[in-house]
Amino acid sequence: MTDTQTLDPPVRRDRGIGSVEVLAALLILLVVLRGHLAGLAGGARLQTWTTVFVSVLVQAVPFLVFGVVLSAVIAVFVPSSFWARALPRHPALAVPAAGLAGVALPGCECGSVPVAGSLIRRGVTPAAALAFLLASPAINPIVLTATAVAFPGNPEMVLARGLASLVVAVLMGWLWLRVGRADWIRLPHQEAGGSKGLAFWSAVRHDMVHAGGFLVLGAAAAASINVLVPEAWLQTLAGNPVLSVLALAVLAVLLSICSEADAFVAASLSQFSLTSRLVFLVVGPMVDLKLIAMQTGVLGRRFAIRFAPATFVLAVLVGSLTGVVLL
Repeated sequence: MTDTQTLDPPVRRDRGIGSVEVLAALLILLVVLRGHLAGLAGGARLQTWTTVFVSVLVQAVPFLVFGVVLSAVIAVFVPSSFWARALPRHPALAVPAAGLAGVALPGCECGSVPVAGSLIRRGVTPAAALAFLLASPAINPIVLTATAVAFPGNPEMVLARGLASLVVAVLMGWLWLRVGRADWIRLPHQEAGGSKGLAFWSAVRHDMVHAGGFLVLGAAAAASINVLVPEAWLQTLAGNPVLSVLALAVLAVLLSICSEADAFVAASLSQFSLTSRLVFLVVGPMVDLKLIAMQTGVLGRRFAIRFAPATFVLAVLVGSLTGVVLL
């Protein structure tokens, strides 16, 4: 193992304009033309939808851009051997240390999966790499700052999110030490990457267009929930503590919003309690549709079908308990 080895993501060939790029372009157009579009919206419900949609995007985009760029810098230019040397040798101690090390990778969950695969490939115990995978998108400064901005009247939400997410990450790492099997993880062959500059821009472009596309979908879903779902239904659902938690946990899985932007979507769901919205914020960066797909591709199908359900259950339980105690 040498310091010249890096967590370079493979350089991807340009595949042309796809659906994600179209969504990113629509995001830019909607922000630039928001005043004109608001004027065209004749109905009150359409105006409300436009207001919620654009406000979520305008608040979230700066955090998304900054987080993606900083994540690419760390992933490409920090030697991979640093992580192996920095963690304790004992696996049980390496797990919480790796979870806390997630603070050092400000970025969304899109980048944490390939980084975790690279750590395992370079000798880091899988339990520690998985704790890092779960913690880094949820407890880094960019995400916690975005949460503070999204919930200005509830600063305790920042502490609750960071604590609950770290606890889930550490517990899942220890659970893997207890019951995990090496043959559940199948790492694909990794081709050598190009220069660091090309790897950096490839990582930025990939994470930005994908995270931006999911952000657009998430903002649209949040606006649609506020406008299309009858208020009585939302009040009934939000009024039931158990149903509200489960509903937002499942919604977090389906929306697949980048962790740097999900706090603004959660804040817009004001009908629901802080505890249920906390569960939304704990589950989303750890279990969603895009993450399950990425985990399957990087770590294998046998891993994903076991790891994702267990993480979902634990995230819901820990998030709910943390909400009851702190919120």
